[in-house]
Amino acid sequence: QVQLVESGGGLVQAGGSLRLSCSASGPTSSGYHIGWFRQAPGKEREVVALIRPIRWSVTLYADSVKGRFTISRDNAENTVFLQMNSLKPEDTAVYFCAASLNWSAVGDQYDYWGQGTQVTVSS
Repeated sequence: QVQLVESGGGLVQAGGSLRLSCSASGPTSSGYHIGWFRQAPGKEREVVALIRPIRWSVTLYADSVKGRFTISRDNAENTVFLQMNSLKPEDTAVYFCAASLNWSAVGDQYDYWGQGTQVTVSS
């Protein structure tokens, strides 16, 4: 079992920054790939960024966030961060972190999900 808790969402003006955190717990949580996904009202869930477990730190980003968002991992704290810069109104969504043993951008491949955190970017 892996438990995930997101934090750090909020309201920010366009061009601003937010840092999301995903705290993972559970005996095997450090061995999971972690993904950030988002879902805006009326839209399908989409992948934002992925990061591999310890020892690899390979990352993947959606084209829409490349150059603006950075995913990182603090292995000592078992926490994954999503630094979001140059935010745009279209980044407004509920952001979820999820854990999977598979390296995949498909949400259905993820076994464990956090409760989500709202990010709202005003124009």
